[in-house]
Amino acid sequence: MKLFSKLLSKTDVRKRLSIPMKIFVSFPRFKVGHTLDLKVKDESGSLWLFRLCIRKNYLKPVFSKGWCKFVQSKNLKVGDKVKFYKEEDEASGAQFKIKAKKPVKIFGVVFGYAKA
Repeated sequence: MKLFSKLLSKTDVRKRLSIPMKIFVSFPRFKVGHTLDLKVKDESGSLWLFRLCIRKNYLKPVFSKGWCKFVQSKNLKVGDKVKFYKEEDEASGAQFKIKAKKPVKIFGVVFGYAKA
């Protein structure tokens, strides 16, 4: 099930990925504090560890720790797109997946997105 897709902003690429509040309920509950380390698999099968957190003064959830390493690995830039999924598995529970996409442009016009 697709949770969200997002065109990356400058902040998303340089610091953290802000996550829509409406899908926050799709993530496991925090056991202690305001953070949760989440295992996320990309299209190539690589496993990433993203820290999901809620900042104290700003209640919008973000991926912080681990996110910039993913961005650098995929060479993501402002305007690229990420899609985030949750798959339920009876044996292993919820699994989270991410797809990174780069715009396909012809004469400066975006015609779609291809795997990053």
